[in-house]
Amino acid sequence: MSTIGSFEGFQPVSLKQEGDDQPSETECLSLEEGDSDKDPVPRQISRQSSTTKSTLFPNPYQQPYVSRKYFATRPGAIEMAVEDLKGHITQTSGETIQGFWLLTEIDHWNNEKEKVLLLTDKTLLICKYDFIMLSCVQVQHVPLSAVCRVCLGTFAFPRMSFDKRPGEGLRIYWGSAEEQSLLSRWNPWSTVVPYATFTEHPMQHTSEKFLEICKLSGFTSKLVPAIRNAHKNSTGSRRGTELMVLTQPILIETYTGLMSFIGNRNKLGYSLARGSIGF
Repeated sequence: MSTIGSFEGFQPVSLKQEGDDQPSETECLSLEEGDSDKDPVPRQISRQSSTTKSTLFPNPYQQPYVSRKYFATRPGAIEMAVEDLKGHITQTSGETIQGFWLLTEIDHWNNEKEKVLLLTDKTLLICKYDFIMLSCVQVQHVPLSAVCRVCLGTFAFPRMSFDKRPGEGLRIYWGSAEEQSLLSRWNPWSTVVPYATFTEHPMQHTSEKFLEICKLSGFTSKLVPAIRNAHKNSTGSRRGTELMVLTQPILIETYTGLMSFIGNRNKLGYSLARGSIGF
């Protein structure tokens, strides 16, 4: 019985051992048919390693399609929101605008809400803006002369709480938290809250423009001097009142956190593309 090597057309092939300096068949160029009379001189193919770099600014892990899901990042959306608020200020007070920011508000039940903030000489405007319909849904006016305390720090929860949130934030008080009624404290839809808590928007690292308007430190650096000037120029009972700027943990009194877990996980507080529904 014949062996496999005896079949016509099959040639035994020796495997190249590791460390062998002889070039393999795939590393040699065969001579053309017209040069068969010349000595076959195999040429070795040079192998060069190539390096690819990711240059997404400024976070290399930020996927472009993720930012497109947020309507606030679409061309002209944030500019339209600012123009609408400028028109509102012109019609109501005519105050001078010092800056605007896109931040995330965290309510007393740890729910995230996308907000546009506009700072004037006398007022802080907290706007709930619908970036899908490009319309202002609600505007909260906070007189700067009424702000008595500003707290910066990491988020903290009660010891027995199942709810957790990493990161840092800013809380602005225009009243005493101890004076808040029990009904308002335990009502997740209550708007009678004497403070507002903010953190940076998740699309901060989308571009240079959003890196600027979503930066919490930039907002704080403008807010604190504006409040102090408003206290100095106030003619009411708070004239000359000293603003307290504290660095301490920001307490969010939630325990189970089921409502905020569902809402924040699905980004229900943002103008977000939810995908197509139907067939």
